[in-house]
Amino acid sequence: MPSKKRKRSQFAKGDAADQEEPAHNSGLASTLVHLQAQSQTPQRTDDYKQKADIADDDTDNWTVVGRGGKKLKTNNYPTLVYADLHKQQSSIKINDLQSLILYCVADGTSPQWISVRHHFGVKKAVVLFVPGLERGMFDGSVPLESSGRTEQDVTLRNGAVPPIKEEVSQHVSSSVAVQKVNGVSQTSTSPDSYLPVRLAPDTLPDPLKPLSDCFEHLWPVKAPGDDQYAKVFSPLHAMLNAQIPKSQEQKAAEKARKGPKPVNNQQWVNKRTPVTSFVSSKEQLQEHDYVIHPAWFDTESQRAAEIKRRQETKQTSEFGWVDTHVPGIEAGNVPEQGIEQGSLSAGRTILAMDCEMCKTQEDGMALTRISLVGWDGEVVMDELVKPDKPITDYLTPFSGITAQKLNPITTTLLDIQKRLLDILTPRTILVGHSLESDLNALRLTHPFIVDTSILYQHPRGPPLKSSLKWLAQKYLNREIQKGHGTLGHDSVEDGRACLDLVKMKCEKGPEWGNSASTGESIFKRLSRTSRAGSGPVVDGGQGKTGAIIDHGSPEKNFGQMATISIGCNSDTEVVEGVKRAVLGDTDGALTPGGGVDFTWARMRELESLRRWSNNHRHDVIQMEDPANINGDGEPSSSELAAKVASTVSHIRNVHASLPPCTLLVVYTGTGDPRELARLQQIQRIFKREYKVKKWDELGVKWTDTEEQAMKRACREARKGLGFVTIT
Repeated sequence: MPSKKRKRSQFAKGDAADQEEPAHNSGLASTLVHLQAQSQTPQRTDDYKQKADIADDDTDNWTVVGRGGKKLKTNNYPTLVYADLHKQQSSIKINDLQSLILYCVADGTSPQWISVRHHFGVKKAVVLFVPGLERGMFDGSVPLESSGRTEQDVTLRNGAVPPIKEEVSQHVSSSVAVQKVNGVSQTSTSPDSYLPVRLAPDTLPDPLKPLSDCFEHLWPVKAPGDDQYAKVFSPLHAMLNAQIPKSQEQKAAEKARKGPKPVNNQQWVNKRTPVTSFVSSKEQLQEHDYVIHPAWFDTESQRAAEIKRRQETKQTSEFGWVDTHVPGIEAGNVPEQGIEQGSLSAGRTILAMDCEMCKTQEDGMALTRISLVGWDGEVVMDELVKPDKPITDYLTPFSGITAQKLNPITTTLLDIQKRLLDILTPRTILVGHSLESDLNALRLTHPFIVDTSILYQHPRGPPLKSSLKWLAQKYLNREIQKGHGTLGHDSVEDGRACLDLVKMKCEKGPEWGNSASTGESIFKRLSRTSRAGSGPVVDGGQGKTGAIIDHGSPEKNFGQMATISIGCNSDTEVVEGVKRAVLGDTDGALTPGGGVDFTWARMRELESLRRWSNNHRHDVIQMEDPANINGDGEPSSSELAAKVASTVSHIRNVHASLPPCTLLVVYTGTGDPRELARLQQIQRIFKREYKVKKWDELGVKWTDTEEQAMKRACREARKGLGFVTIT
């Protein structure tokens, strides 16, 4: 029996709102919001209502519903709505804020953590990076003068922000639990810990109250980093470096492929760089446990101190070590007339080295094979070596060495050292992967090293290192070490892989192999997005424009890809720069009429007052000497409150100046990084001293207690904040 048809009015009543958005743009958050659409209406400020009424007056927004062709108005004004039914499984990250921006003004996909109704109505996006604001200012642990709040007001909500409802404080005990792991107190949180908190003026200190007029929620935002190794990565790069969108064919191919996905950046612009630019510095060599060649030390006192250290660690000639005949670093320089124009080798001799080792009774690891490969890929040396101590393990699954191979061999380590001292001249650069192990087995030092484990950093940062097999598969699309675990490695094959990785780095440029090779500037991503009503960019259409406003000289780095960049000396100038970028110059002197589509700006005065930065020179978190961080120079509560009030006033000023339908995102990047930086500096001092001093002589000690404290400090430093709204 056929089902009864619904009346047209019944159909239109329930589905009119849903027909506004294309189906393929609906995310989980959008679906949950639509389920609540009839019972819950997003709250709007009076200013928003006024703008919504303006949008309603647009005759293009009429739609025909009901009997008799009666016309009813619909509102297409863009709106951000958070669904209470949507429980976050983790804190949102800076990349999630970026995805919201790209969804609204570029070609991004729908975010899963928030619903954006009528996102096609968003005309512009403005991002303010405001380091220095932190959660403690909202929960009272960082006092701001004249807050006028009671003890109950500063109760933590989920260990982060103040509650604005009575039931929230009752929920804290169940959502936050303190437990001990290996004797260290750790905080475990429930999914409620990741939820946004509504900003209510009566729960905020006076300097922060104006934020409630601009934003409805405070969002916990997790900064990029690695808790296990206590690393916090740049929140600037996390926002301004975007992943390159992939086609369905590329996604299917990567899904079917095993191992690391090959790099396929079609937008990459090569920047040929000579190999000499990638020679490791003395500090890099020390950090990666190389024995330093005497040529790196400028004075006799420095050389004497290094000789003393090597004597203590049994790394001198008395213990079979040799240094290549290089009197000084300048001895490796080649006159300009001796360098062919455009040469990547810069007149130097490049040799890739790889060694295989076995285990012996007394000396641990001993050399059993050495291979040298020239810049042209030809084998310069490939010799088996018999250790002078009895072998306990040939390590055949990895080295490929067996007793049968070594039995007829008479070549010794001393023979190899003599040959290398003749081959390695002051103009020779050694290339390899984690070469410190090979040079230790050879008991040899050389000043000019290019290490592919340093050139191509691990995705999670040091001290982790990517394997040569992984790098070859990802960047060279080559399978090596197929005999790993069975027949062993081929040192010639490994040497050629290292050589090709270095050649690729020289061809592509210094940024190849880091996040820039798998991503692109957000400004470049926008430039490929056509404006509404214009043709595709490839067909002559105009792409979207962007601006960067920052202290100093923002035209460097990411500013190179922006349409305009404005340097400033104060946060007040930053605010004026944002207005100029968004609204445009009347005469079009710098900013085209109508302004740019995307603006990124940074306010730094609060960060500077709290000494979170190092003279405004670095994008990655770097701090001053740890001795000066521990409370010295900390601003008073009144000074901090005044600067917070000034910063919030700047944010409100920007908000008030934006035209309708502008997405405004404010993010703090990190929490307080000073304790983490202090502990990291202590750890670096300890590692340097531990190599040359006895435990009782160490100036600082590093135990599991300090290790766990650094990891806790890292977790705290990664607790950032975010605010989003549409004007």
